[in-house]
Amino acid sequence: MYGLDCFEYSFGRGIMLSESKAAEIGESFAAAGMEISVHAPYFINFANPDDEAAQKSYNYVLNSARFLKLLGGKRLVFHPSTQGKMTREKAVELTQERIKRLTDYIYLNNLEDIVYSPETMGKIAQIGTVEEIVGFCKTDKIYVPCMDFGHINAREQGSLKTTEDYAQRLDYMISELGYDRARGFHIHFSKIMYGGRGEIKHLTFDDMTYGPEFAPLAVALKRFKLEPYIVSESDGTQAEDARSMKEIYNSVDI
Repeated sequence: MYGLDCFEYSFGRGIMLSESKAAEIGESFAAAGMEISVHAPYFINFANPDDEAAQKSYNYVLNSARFLKLLGGKRLVFHPSTQGKMTREKAVELTQERIKRLTDYIYLNNLEDIVYSPETMGKIAQIGTVEEIVGFCKTDKIYVPCMDFGHINAREQGSLKTTEDYAQRLDYMISELGYDRARGFHIHFSKIMYGGRGEIKHLTFDDMTYGPEFAPLAVALKRFKLEPYIVSESDGTQAEDARSMKEIYNSVDI
């Protein structure tokens, strides 16, 4: 109906399907020629000072990866952490340490054939600036950024307006990670209402107040010859807005 190529299955509130159902869903997507990714549970927090809680975060990622394989997908998105009461520097440092340990677990469980995408976050108190996410991805080749441009725009108070605004972020990612790894990075896109603390709520493409707009990003993506996996996170109009993005993207000729 919508002519779309990919879909992201949310485990945000937990994994609530059986292995047999996951395999069935995977077969349906394969038959339709659609690629599927998953979003790991929102409970993940690699900056939690409690080691037992951190262990749960490792398991959330690993179990999501196992179900992703049953679904026939290759991409897993996760939120890295929240600052909490510690300094931002300490929270980032602890998150980095935990992601290194997560990497060991991934290889020990033979799950390294999946792309793991820590996501840029929209609230100031969350760990997930462009620089932080790219830094985490330097841990190992299995990590590729999930650039949520709605989140970036919200935490940076409306920073994404022109093609050059997007190009600056893309150029930074490419320069730090290399073109081969950056080329197929993951994108979440939606318009998002924001305030002084960043993200408030997701909107639809009908909103004319907050942004960001997709067209300047489409031009930047074509300019850099990138081939991202793009997911709409609009509020209730994901399919419609995803189709709009595909039409805009295909209309750009550089």
